[in-house]
Amino acid sequence: MNHKEVLEMIYNQAISETAVSDYTTDLPGEMASQIELLVSRSETNKGLIAVLTTLLIHKIVNRNQDIRYHQAQQEGGFAGRSIDKDVVTPFMKSVSFPSMAESGWLTRSLEQPHPYTMDYPGKIKPDKVKKAFLVIIDSVQIQGLEPERVLLYFFKLLIKQRDDMNVELAKPHSLSIAGIVQLLEKHFTYKYNCAGASRLPTLAIYAAYQCMMSQLTRYQGKILCPLESHNSADKRSGRIGDIDVNNESGDAFEGVEVKHGIPITRQLVADAYEKFKMHKTSRYYLLTTANMDNADWHGIEEEIKRIGQIHGCQVIVNGVYSTLKYYLRLLEDPAEFTDHYVELLKSDDTIKYQHRVAWNELVSRGVE
Repeated sequence: MNHKEVLEMIYNQAISETAVSDYTTDLPGEMASQIELLVSRSETNKGLIAVLTTLLIHKIVNRNQDIRYHQAQQEGGFAGRSIDKDVVTPFMKSVSFPSMAESGWLTRSLEQPHPYTMDYPGKIKPDKVKKAFLVIIDSVQIQGLEPERVLLYFFKLLIKQRDDMNVELAKPHSLSIAGIVQLLEKHFTYKYNCAGASRLPTLAIYAAYQCMMSQLTRYQGKILCPLESHNSADKRSGRIGDIDVNNESGDAFEGVEVKHGIPITRQLVADAYEKFKMHKTSRYYLLTTANMDNADWHGIEEEIKRIGQIHGCQVIVNGVYSTLKYYLRLLEDPAEFTDHYVELLKSDDTIKYQHRVAWNELVSRGVE
């Protein structure tokens, strides 16, 4: 069997067993505890999850391989990163398991050119996670623990975690525009203990664009580009903002950059210009949830004026909340916006269980 076939075989077995609520394992208690710890940390340590899955499936495919030597340049090693990028991470995404944008080996603490022995120097945090990771590898490679048993329990717990996170999201349809914006502000600023909240304002602005594309004459014949991965924002090619609207020719017509809690500065405006200066962009918005009362408005306006003179693009700096209020007033039915926002909360891979639960909690509380 190849790597993909192994993944599918173990996953299908895990699905079969969890379908009858069997989340048990015959692994030794200490080993089961180590796997449970890693699954509980899987959203935070996605790279580690990808790497460990890669090592386990490669051990199944090639029993003679010492999986501690995870890089081809290491003596007796293999190219773990390639297997992860080509097989493991795409699979993890396809089944909605915690996954990296490209590969777990892009995580600095895991990519070091040292074997994954118990004295591996990479700074995997916290220490208990590092220990669990290395103990599992040692148990499989040195003590002869069957990798199939480890991966099966691993997948069963990931399935349970995933299914527990499938939250039916509320879609309030009777809120006023002020009520919708108030609800969104509470959702953006909720006290989360996981990453991803900075994506929420972008999703809200994008939901507004989904509505406006079919309702405003400005956007007739224009194309709203799909949102790109939040994690790949710095590596984009040909995109000018967090949200792009293109002409039918594919050239950038309008761009939006959304900041959460970060004030817009003259430098940010100048940086934005570097993204769209080669395009015939009509408007470019820089929006933020931060308070701009103490912003250098003189410097910002000077930079906007300079860009207008040399390029012609109208750069607009504004607040996310005031922009949303304006956009919602343009819509025939603001409830359509709420539907789009909720669908984005469901589908965006940056959004975590906490963000979805918080939305329902805030909706149930109502707005003041």
